[in-house]
Amino acid sequence: MGEFGIGQPVRRKEDTRLLTGRGTFTDDVNLEGQLYAAFVRSPHASAKINGIDTTTALAMEGVVAIYTGRDLVAAGLGPLIVSDADYSDRSGRPMSKPLRQVMPVERTRFVGEVLAMTVARTHAQARDAAEVVAIDFEPLDAIVATAGALAAGVPQVWPEFDSNLVVHWEYGDRDDVERRLMQAYKVVKVDLVNNRLVASPMEPRTVAAEFDAATGVLTVYKPSQGGRRIQQTLARQVFKLDPAKVRVVSHDTGGGFGNRSKTYPETVMVAFAAKSSGRPVKWSGDRSETFLSDYHGRDQINVARMGFDAGGRIVALSIETILNVGAYLSEIGVRIPMDGGGRILPGLYHVPDFYYSVKPVFTNTICTDTYRGAGRPEANYIMERLVDAGAAALDLPREDIRRRNFITPDQMPYKTHRGFTLDSGDFAGTMQMALDAADWKGFEMRRKESWRRGKRRGIGLGSFLEGAGYFPMEGMRMRCEENGDVILFAGTYSHGQGHATVYAQLVNEFLGVDFHKVQLVDGDTATSPEVSIGTFGSRSSMVGGMGVKRAAEAIIAKGRKIAAQLLQTDADMIVFEAGEFRSQASSVSLADVAAASYDPGKIPEGMTPGLDETVVFKNDVENFPNGAHVCELEIDPETGVIEILNYIAVDDCGVVLNPFIVHGQIHGGVVQGVGQALSENVVYDASGQLLTASYMDYGMPRASDMPMMTALFNAVPAKTNELDVKGAGEAGCCGPPPAIASAVADALSCYGISHIDMPLTPERVWRAIRASEVGKAT
Repeated sequence: MGEFGIGQPVRRKEDTRLLTGRGTFTDDVNLEGQLYAAFVRSPHASAKINGIDTTTALAMEGVVAIYTGRDLVAAGLGPLIVSDADYSDRSGRPMSKPLRQVMPVERTRFVGEVLAMTVARTHAQARDAAEVVAIDFEPLDAIVATAGALAAGVPQVWPEFDSNLVVHWEYGDRDDVERRLMQAYKVVKVDLVNNRLVASPMEPRTVAAEFDAATGVLTVYKPSQGGRRIQQTLARQVFKLDPAKVRVVSHDTGGGFGNRSKTYPETVMVAFAAKSSGRPVKWSGDRSETFLSDYHGRDQINVARMGFDAGGRIVALSIETILNVGAYLSEIGVRIPMDGGGRILPGLYHVPDFYYSVKPVFTNTICTDTYRGAGRPEANYIMERLVDAGAAALDLPREDIRRRNFITPDQMPYKTHRGFTLDSGDFAGTMQMALDAADWKGFEMRRKESWRRGKRRGIGLGSFLEGAGYFPMEGMRMRCEENGDVILFAGTYSHGQGHATVYAQLVNEFLGVDFHKVQLVDGDTATSPEVSIGTFGSRSSMVGGMGVKRAAEAIIAKGRKIAAQLLQTDADMIVFEAGEFRSQASSVSLADVAAASYDPGKIPEGMTPGLDETVVFKNDVENFPNGAHVCELEIDPETGVIEILNYIAVDDCGVVLNPFIVHGQIHGGVVQGVGQALSENVVYDASGQLLTASYMDYGMPRASDMPMMTALFNAVPAKTNELDVKGAGEAGCCGPPPAIASAVADALSCYGISHIDMPLTPERVWRAIRASEVGKAT
């Protein structure tokens, strides 16, 4: 409605507070009389624990307590939750599900694993005590390599199982696909690595907890992506409490990326210490602990083949993936290829026959779990590299082979192999917008100019399909105050997405309430609706936004009855428009109705006072954002340095609720995708020591790595919800890996190079050029 309604580029109302130092992050939380915690972490990737001696540490000044795994066993704490997945192979063999103790007692399985916690009066005292806790280790051989985890004779992370294989999951008829591939006119094959990544929220993981003995309520302050799942894990899984007795509070959170939605051992331990000691306890992790013990992302190796007929149309697809899940099954990690990437495969393309094999494997590394996109960037990267390989094998332009195989609008609704429905999209049109914006046709002139300067210029294309709206159910509470303000109590949680702004725009649109008079309350299980899932999987615009719409409808429905009493007419005669309830003769504002609603004498008999409605929005379908990105870059063949010259991102995220905010989400996602493509990579040595444990070693993208990018929309309204929206938060990181890999291959085609694995560091590019036959001759 007007300048603040749906589709308007309203500036975020959160930013002034955050940019002027008035944010409240978890480390800003200080509780009266709090103690401080520090953790003793394993220096070994694999070792038996013969004993832990805390005598010296306990005698140090200020030390209040030291806890080990044995203390948790004695206290009867439950284990950490492991994946709720229940996959089995085709012979019926179930997946291996080892128990995960909060802190191990007998054996440690990765460097950085928590083995003890010290609690002291100051942070420094707790850390000093942690340094002198003595652990008697018996080191064991470790396995860290994804590709080698299933080799004969390698160490077993869990000796009680017969292999490091978690399960062999398969979809489709392998024999049938093999026959189709054998009969195909051309078959291409790619071997790909999706490199392991570290999420980098602004604030390292921090936890503060307090226990009120009088009420029995345990309150935990931590960054999250919505506290209900963490509340349920702590209450039901670990402490065996009524969930109403566990409160999770999240203030400002500088990015979630999937990483913040999990319950970590440190969270449990700080809560346990607060409950045991009777005093508040706080732990503030540092960036090295983030690298060591926050769940990592990606880490797959893939062998993929695609068959084409003589007309360049896909006839069959086979993908075999090995996923490194780390030392334990995390909450979601094992499901990422099957239910994350697997639900959008084979992507944007019509593929008659498809076989998919996934082998998750244990290694002596920190767990992998959801990281922005959670399987979809990996799946799109596989598909786009295959299609590029097909274009080369068939001597077709890269854009042409895509047009021949895209699912078309007249094929929609389109049922995918995995049973999902693509309801809308214009994949060819979106790609063409990107090509036009990038001046794809004029590229060869620019390539020649670069060649004259001794540089190698390339242009690449990455089309992609996303999946959004996961867990399509969410609660929302809306309350109209007596002064006309509206307060939203949400279970979705904003950790950078601008919910306070977008939800206020929706309230303005649906109720006509002044944008500035709408307040969002989130991040607290004490106030969020009981049915609350949280923010991840690009779901908030659809399920949260629709929750706002449904709550507004409930407010209007109740308000019409009150307005009818105020206007002395029948409720059926009342219409609501632009913030007013109108009858034929007169009208009354929503603010006046809200004020009257709190006066029992002004509302219908038997009606509960107040305009305060809680709804649960339910939808049984997801939606599928999509896009096409074009990257143009230049390579110095003498150094291997890549410079991105131009980047075009065209996205279809349905109706855009706030272009300003969605542009920001696309920009942020693209930078993360560029980081994966060019520089980010977690590296362990053969013994399991983390070699990339700081920003001195880990290649976070910098501002200098990015040009000014262009973000455009080809908005095809979704048919799965009344707002016509599709998710946007994770689409940005799906396009850069294939677009950049394609551009690098294009630039280096003069050397006979068709692919280099990510990250495309200067060293890797330089070595590839030197190893090529053409490179040797130049």
